[in-house]
Amino acid sequence: MNATGQPYRVAVAGLGAIGQTVARALDSGAIPGCRLAAVSGRDPEKTQVFIDSLSAAVPMASLEDLAGHADVIVECLPPALLKAVAEPALRAGKTVVALSVGALLRYPELIDLAAEITGARILAPSGAALGLDAVAAAAEGRIESARMVTRKPPAGFKGAPRVVEKNIDLDGLIEPLMLFEGTAREAARDFPSNLNVAVAFSLVGIGPDRTRLEVWADPGITRNTHALEVVSDSAVLRMTIENIPSENPKSSRITALSVIALLRKLAAPVKIGT
Repeated sequence: MNATGQPYRVAVAGLGAIGQTVARALDSGAIPGCRLAAVSGRDPEKTQVFIDSLSAAVPMASLEDLAGHADVIVECLPPALLKAVAEPALRAGKTVVALSVGALLRYPELIDLAAEITGARILAPSGAALGLDAVAAAAEGRIESARMVTRKPPAGFKGAPRVVEKNIDLDGLIEPLMLFEGTAREAARDFPSNLNVAVAFSLVGIGPDRTRLEVWADPGITRNTHALEVVSDSAVLRMTIENIPSENPKSSRITALSVIALLRKLAAPVKIGT
């Protein structure tokens, strides 16, 4: 429940594979203390069809108007649209659950806005990452190095700016190809829809300019795989996760579940984890 003792009103911006999963969970009452209050989709006709499939009708709103319907806005959009939904919501003192974490590096003014406006918050779910609690704890001490290696089936990188710029033929791959090596900030620029996990990892750790990344297109795998290594004065962390892709090969099924888990924590009387 929110401060008034009522369920959190939650709006979902974007009705792709992730947004639909989150909206249906809210509609079904599967997230105690939260209810679906509005949705926004890029195609009005498809959005209306989705609304008609819900158990209770909710309004269709523009990205800018979602804050007028909700306490919490869940952003499930292409990264370039993060600012369009987040800025008005933050100015209204609302909470934005941002899946496009990498876009925060492109729009740092959103972070400043969240700090300036009373009640405004940006929450980033763990998404396809793992061990963020442990990395955040290690960052309270001294982290000496942070490195991540990402491997995805080639289809997951189609349309990425670096792939387009370099004219890389992903369909013709017969062995793993390293697409990128550099910092998390550079990776967010070159793969804006693929590597939110890397940016989240960097933001809780030693930052996007010191976190190193390798990105591979691997025709021999079927899961989105991330291997992380953090060396600190409190622990050495080595973690690997193999995520099953969602209907959109750029994202993983666990991402939507991570959002649901975050919303569940909003109203939970007991919260486990840092």
